[in-house]
Amino acid sequence: MGDGDKNKKVAIAGVASILLVACVVAATISVTNMGGSSEVTTSTKEVEAICAPTDYKETCKTSLSGAAAKTNDPKELIKTAFHVTMKNISHAISRSALLKEAAKDPRASDALDLCKTLLNNSIGDLEKSCEAAGDFDVNNILEYANDLKVWLSGAITQQETCRDAFENTTGDTGEKMKHLLKTAGELTSNGLAIITNLTEAASTLEAKKRRRLLSDNDGFNFPAFIDATARRLLNANAGSIKPNVVVAKDGSGEFKSINDAINKAPPNNDAPYVIKIKAGVYNEYVVVPKNMNHVVFIGDGPTKTKITENKNKVDGIGTYQTATVAIEGEHFTARDIGFENSAGAQKHQAVALRVSADHAIFSNCAIDGYQDTLYAHAYRQYYRDCSISGTIDFIFGDASAVFQNCKMIVRKPLATQECMVTAQGRMEHRGVGGIVLQNCEICPAPQLKTVQPPARVFLGRPWKQYARTLIAESFIDGFIAPEGWSPWKGNFALDTLWYAEYQNRGPGSDTSKRVNWKGYLKNISPQEVSKYSAGQYIQADQWIKPTGIPYDSA
Repeated sequence: MGDGDKNKKVAIAGVASILLVACVVAATISVTNMGGSSEVTTSTKEVEAICAPTDYKETCKTSLSGAAAKTNDPKELIKTAFHVTMKNISHAISRSALLKEAAKDPRASDALDLCKTLLNNSIGDLEKSCEAAGDFDVNNILEYANDLKVWLSGAITQQETCRDAFENTTGDTGEKMKHLLKTAGELTSNGLAIITNLTEAASTLEAKKRRRLLSDNDGFNFPAFIDATARRLLNANAGSIKPNVVVAKDGSGEFKSINDAINKAPPNNDAPYVIKIKAGVYNEYVVVPKNMNHVVFIGDGPTKTKITENKNKVDGIGTYQTATVAIEGEHFTARDIGFENSAGAQKHQAVALRVSADHAIFSNCAIDGYQDTLYAHAYRQYYRDCSISGTIDFIFGDASAVFQNCKMIVRKPLATQECMVTAQGRMEHRGVGGIVLQNCEICPAPQLKTVQPPARVFLGRPWKQYARTLIAESFIDGFIAPEGWSPWKGNFALDTLWYAEYQNRGPGSDTSKRVNWKGYLKNISPQEVSKYSAGQYIQADQWIKPTGIPYDSA
């Protein structure tokens, strides 16, 4: 048997076991495929091999040692493992109800309610991973792996957001919830580690096969993966579609309320549902819920069509729940609309727009607030020709978010406050999240220029341990502090973060006096930067290009 054939057999042999761990299972089976037969094995040697790339090896080994295979059908094993995983997370949800009964702090009680939603979202990410696994084979490993890594990273983000919900609460409820989530978090991390390891191995194998110029039938083809639902959506140009419904404050449309229009959208939709929102100021909290997919908002312009409200942290509402507009349904698109939280700087955290949806697009939109304006929460997001304004951490979250041709406007903060444009929230070092600014402009609002002494302004600070931000080919005005980046607290994350600047311009782009942190890349190669292009980083060619929204792939 040649090396190429051996590599292919090894890859095939590992697929079933990788799928199980990719679904964050509490039991993993190694399925070998040699000579056309399948044999289920759970030897110590195989357990060691499967757990090798994980960070929580003992958790991995314990889960494997307790596995009891009753079938050698990989799909049945996946189903069984999936139910075991659901039972683990469902246990945390059920226990949260008991914790709520004991909670004396109303804010802790609210946090537990939010955790129930977030953990169910995490289960949803696992469900999607397992559904994808049903069609997963050696011909599309890399393409499915991208989706799996996004969804598993999303599951981790949902769990971390649950933990964050207990900030500023009293009592030990938050610590109890963290304890409940410990095993689930370790299993999710292990699953992401193994799927990442598989992707790297498959990439290496593909490169070798290309060099050997093998025929398509003799190796991996790795065709681009877009499911039937996505193809039907992407074949339509949203800009040319007539609206399904019209919302107008003056009564000239079917609805006066945006939420009423959303409620008429069919759930689990596989075609664009276009809501035209005419000029006007809409004072309402808008939610595009889970499973309300392919919704399109089209306004009359970001200064003419505005959605605004004012929930905020000072009034006792958790940051996640302060959003004026929350997007949770996949394949969402917004054009020519303004999103605002009008609470003001004195109210601290107050989100204008929260995006918790995969494949979300915003074109020519204005997103305005002060602290925590845009919560790019999770999954793949794209922003084009938008303006985002704020003071502290006003672009934050753990999405894989690419901003092109956007303007980041720093507003006047409260006295003694410092301003940070970004606060990226990647807490898992294999997670896919990151903030990428390409050909953007970072500039001060007119009121900021009048502050004396001048407010100190930074490009960002690390919200979580593995914060990742790239600013490339952008204009940076001279009001940015020479050191460029600010610590979060003490030395937290300074060695583990990933910050980089590449070929920027403007008086604030001088990097000679930038921070001297281990995680700050003073020199980054064009090859490394290319990994964060829209085409590679968020696979934009598959889902943005066919919509007609302009974007730069490279």
